[in-house]
Amino acid sequence: MLHSIQQRYGEKLRATDGEIGHVRDFYFDDKTWTIRYLVADTGGWLTERQVLISPHALGHLYAKGGVLLVNLTKEQIEKSPSIDEHKPVSRQHEEEYHRYYGYPYYAETWPLWGLAGYPVVAAPPPPTAAKTNGVDSHLRSTRVVKGYKVEGIDGAIGQVADFLVSGRSWALREMVVESGHWYSGKGIHISTEKIFRISYNESTVYVDSTKAALTGAAHVTA
Repeated sequence: MLHSIQQRYGEKLRATDGEIGHVRDFYFDDKTWTIRYLVADTGGWLTERQVLISPHALGHLYAKGGVLLVNLTKEQIEKSPSIDEHKPVSRQHEEEYHRYYGYPYYAETWPLWGLAGYPVVAAPPPPTAAKTNGVDSHLRSTRVVKGYKVEGIDGAIGQVADFLVSGRSWALREMVVESGHWYSGKGIHISTEKIFRISYNESTVYVDSTKAALTGAAHVTA
């Protein structure tokens, strides 16, 4: 089952021993199209501090019920490395984060969830397998990408309105595009496999398809 990313914003987060805040954002990998982190806004509980929560702690994503369960304690989250949402997430921060929780550390060359039907646990990497400095240029915010222009082979299609994520694998399967006047203001669902490039300087997503192909084959919603 696929779930709207937009509808998850603001959803309450509950640790094993109490509520911890709400869903602020999701960071995804724009090469594998998988969610790497949920960004939790902890509100007054941690003085408006934001923390990352890996899908390792979330398990499967179920139909929206107002609360998303997190398999961590409040103390674990309180002591976890924090992030600055105005700065990119560095490999050094990810290494610190995964070391804190004991999760397998992510690197581009290792297995990742989204490629199978459930989160994949990778083997620990060799000491020199990943850079510990520098920014991961493929880690992006779903909030930021919303509103980006979408260009097909033959011109403008519309704007990014949403992403649909698999409730089992945490992979982004479809991009929802609002097409405005071109297609009567309806939303077109485009497989993320059709996306061949994202230009962050141009705020544009490029799709390897024509308008006619999209309207003829893609799922369209009112």
